[in-house]
Amino acid sequence: MDIKAPDLGVDSAEVSEIMVAVGDVIAKDDNIILLESDKASVEVPSSAAGKVTKISVAIGDQVSEGMVLIELESETNSQDESQSVQTPAADTQEKSLDTEQEEPQKEEQSDKVAVESNTDQPVEQEATATTHALPDLGVDEAQVSEIMVSVGDMVTADQSILLIESDKASVEVPAPQAGKVEKILIQVGDMVANGQDFIVIIGQSSDNANATSEAKAPVAQSQDSKPAVSEQKTDSSQEAAKQATTEPKQVASTTAKSSTGNKLTEAQVNEKMVDVYAGPAVRKLARQLGVDISQVTGSALNARILKEDLFAHVKQSLTTKQAAPATGAGVSRASLPSLPDMSNVEIWGETETQDLTRLQKVSIPQLNYNTYLPQVTQFDLSDITETEQLRSELKGSMKAEGVGLTILAFIVKATAYALTQHPRFNSHLSDDNTQVILRKSVNMGIAVATDDGLIVPVIKNAHEKGIKQIAIEIGELAIKARDKKLSTKDLQGASFTISSQGILGGTAFTPLVNWPQVGILGASEATMQPKWNAAKQTFEPRLMLPLSLSYDHRVINGADAAVFTRYVATLLADPRRILL
Repeated sequence: MDIKAPDLGVDSAEVSEIMVAVGDVIAKDDNIILLESDKASVEVPSSAAGKVTKISVAIGDQVSEGMVLIELESETNSQDESQSVQTPAADTQEKSLDTEQEEPQKEEQSDKVAVESNTDQPVEQEATATTHALPDLGVDEAQVSEIMVSVGDMVTADQSILLIESDKASVEVPAPQAGKVEKILIQVGDMVANGQDFIVIIGQSSDNANATSEAKAPVAQSQDSKPAVSEQKTDSSQEAAKQATTEPKQVASTTAKSSTGNKLTEAQVNEKMVDVYAGPAVRKLARQLGVDISQVTGSALNARILKEDLFAHVKQSLTTKQAAPATGAGVSRASLPSLPDMSNVEIWGETETQDLTRLQKVSIPQLNYNTYLPQVTQFDLSDITETEQLRSELKGSMKAEGVGLTILAFIVKATAYALTQHPRFNSHLSDDNTQVILRKSVNMGIAVATDDGLIVPVIKNAHEKGIKQIAIEIGELAIKARDKKLSTKDLQGASFTISSQGILGGTAFTPLVNWPQVGILGASEATMQPKWNAAKQTFEPRLMLPLSLSYDHRVINGADAAVFTRYVATLLADPRRILL
């Protein structure tokens, strides 16, 4: 049974990874190959189940629709069934190819008629607004992760204007025509489907005709022309790689900001990206890491940049000494000097090198964001004597139901309620530093320590849940985190974070704000301490819980932080206040 390449949305794409080997037994929809072009990075699933008997492509090959990728030996009689199903599909494909070959001839004839009829008469070009629908995304639906243009921007045909992602692919959607963006019909985070209207562009009527003509250009090419196209692309990729290593880089990062805090314009981004050979998923990761992708050296075929190349570039940047700015400004984390030579045992003693875990490596760029945050920490104490007594009374019956009731569940509930009363702590600062984006729901991130490092799963809509439900979800997320079974959705969308050191010890600590959030609450180990009772004129032993609130001082001032921390401490001392 031949497994063929589906409609890729482009004429051809390059094989960047083969995910199966001869002898593997795979199921239907298992990913078998990763294809990348200058517009998309797509994982191709198998259309049938069986045993891999042959792999017909190699890394670096150019693949087009209908090309055989692998051969399968199907189980039982599935091979006969698949052949009977594939026969009409093949006939349909041949008819489709014949139709596509006839269309260009019809279009050429119509173009000739149009040219001849308009030879003696001038054409009046009028600006027209056209609503455009999304092309075939290769999946049922995908999420909008980035919109690269704004209303009023001038775009050219085939310019990347939208980035959408699913669990199978990361695709940059090109502009269907040249003109001015009049309206954007979708937003970041929306789930979109094939054929959905997404943008309105104003362009000249003649431009619209040209764009339509180009969009209908035949996808199928003769076998004689394909090698020439592939060879031309290879030569251009090698030339681009050569220029990228010899020409000076003048633009910093795709997400770098100017002195006024604004993002770089689309024109600047396109200028910087022109000589870079990387897929959309790699480009997005570069934007998230704040890496100038034009300064990264690709290790794949034709100097294509992989995710591993980005990580290696970040590591090198952290260990390479860079000159300080001439203005005398502070040095960022990415420009720390190199370590001294520790080969002299008499001076440094014996050393041992240990690799960081994958989780630790990918968290370093996120931690570097704290260099740019003016962070302050507010400390307080909460008398949780009565709350702990209530927890002790309930934990027995909870345990019988399989629920571990810890003080953390009370902390999450009290903090979530406090965030609804003080919404500025549940917000984000806009990129241009002129607005605060308030979150309507409280998605609470919970820091969990694992063998590989710290990970932060998220409890969605914590403000709407009771303490018992919160305790259940804390237990489930902690198990999934330690078993490495957390999904992407489990780790996304947090609006605030809590980091609890539980019974690990310590009196207080300074948690780091997890950008783009503006606050994080730390809880240390509760201890018995003497507290003055003014009514009885005596000291009493009370169970005191240390709280540490770190916050972004650009959004929150010190007085508000003190009021918020005291409010959380009061709610923890008597959770019945939440009912009021």
